[in-house]
Amino acid sequence: MNIETALRQKIDSRTKPAGSLGKLEEIAFKVGRIQQTLTPELCNPAILVFAADHGIADEGVSPCPKEITHQMVMNFVHGGAGINVFARQHGINLKIIDAGVDFDFPAGSGVIDAKLGRGTNNMLYQPAMSIETCHKAMEKGAEFVRQEFENGCNVIGFGEMGIGNTSPASLLLHKFTGIPLDDCVGRGAGHDDAGVRHKCEILQRVAEKYYPATPVETLATFGGFEIAMMCGAVLEAKRSNMLVVADGFIATSAFLAAYEIQPDILENTLFSHSSDEKGHILMLKYLKGNPILHLNLRLGEGTGVALAYPIVRSALIFLNEMAGFEEAGVHDVRNKHFHSST
Repeated sequence: MNIETALRQKIDSRTKPAGSLGKLEEIAFKVGRIQQTLTPELCNPAILVFAADHGIADEGVSPCPKEITHQMVMNFVHGGAGINVFARQHGINLKIIDAGVDFDFPAGSGVIDAKLGRGTNNMLYQPAMSIETCHKAMEKGAEFVRQEFENGCNVIGFGEMGIGNTSPASLLLHKFTGIPLDDCVGRGAGHDDAGVRHKCEILQRVAEKYYPATPVETLATFGGFEIAMMCGAVLEAKRSNMLVVADGFIATSAFLAAYEIQPDILENTLFSHSSDEKGHILMLKYLKGNPILHLNLRLGEGTGVALAYPIVRSALIFLNEMAGFEEAGVHDVRNKHFHSST
C-alpha cells in the first residue's frame, strides 16, 4: 500500500464521519505525504522576516515614509510587532534579516546583516537589481533556510517588511500571470482612491518599460531584495523537503516567482490565509492555493503564518492522537450515510 492510500485510510478511520474535519483532513494528508509517514510531526518551527527598501517608493507609491522600514525592523528586534507577539504565543523561532534596508543598524541590535544595498533601484528608470544581485539574494535566502534545516527545523514560513513593497508584488503578479495591472494593484499601506490611481499610473509606466524573458530576469527587474531572498528560501525549503507556509501578498509574490522557476514547490506549500490586499486572491487562484484562514489580514510580517501554525498543529494532532473506530470500540459509520450534528 502506498503512503497516500494509507494516509487516506487512517484519516477516514478516525472516530468521526468521513470528511467532518474538513480542511484539517487536507492538511494532515498533505503533511503526511510530504514527510512520507502516517505520524507526521512539526519540529522547531521558524519564521524568517526579510526587510528591504525600494527605490520605487520615491515616486509616492506608498502613503508611508521610507523611514518606517528601519523603524519597524527595530520594533521587530525589540519584540513589539504583531509577528513578535504571535510567534511568542505559538513557540515559533523568529529571525529578522536586513536584506537591503536604507539604514545602518547598530552592532548587536539583533538584526542579521545580509544587506545587498540600501534599497533597490527606482524601477521607473532602471531594473530594480541586476541578474547577478538577484542570484546573490536568492542564494542568501537559501543559506538562511539551510541553517534552520540543519538546526532540526522542518516547517518554515517567511515574512517581510519594506515600505513600497506592494508595488513590486503587484508588478510580479501582472508580469507572471498576464492579469491586467489595475486588477493587481491595491491600497497597500492605506492609499485613498487618488493614491491608488497615482500608484497604478506609475506602475503602468514601469510595466511598459521592460519585457524580461525569464522568471529570474522578471524577479530582478521588478522585485525587491526581500522578495528575491524569500524566493531563494522557498526553493531551498523544497529541496530540503520542509513544509513551507506562505503568508500574504508580498510573501506570496516570492512563491509566485519560485513557482515560475520550479512548479513543484506547491507540493510542499500551505497557504496560511487570504489577504485583504486586492491582488492576493488572484495569486492564490493562479497557484491553486486553498488558504487556511480568512481573517481580512493585510499586515504582512509573516503574521498569517504564525496564526495558521496552530491550525496545522491541530491537523497533525488529530491524525496522531485521535482514536480509530476499531480501537475505540465505536461502530464504524463510514459509508452509512451518517450526518454530523454540525
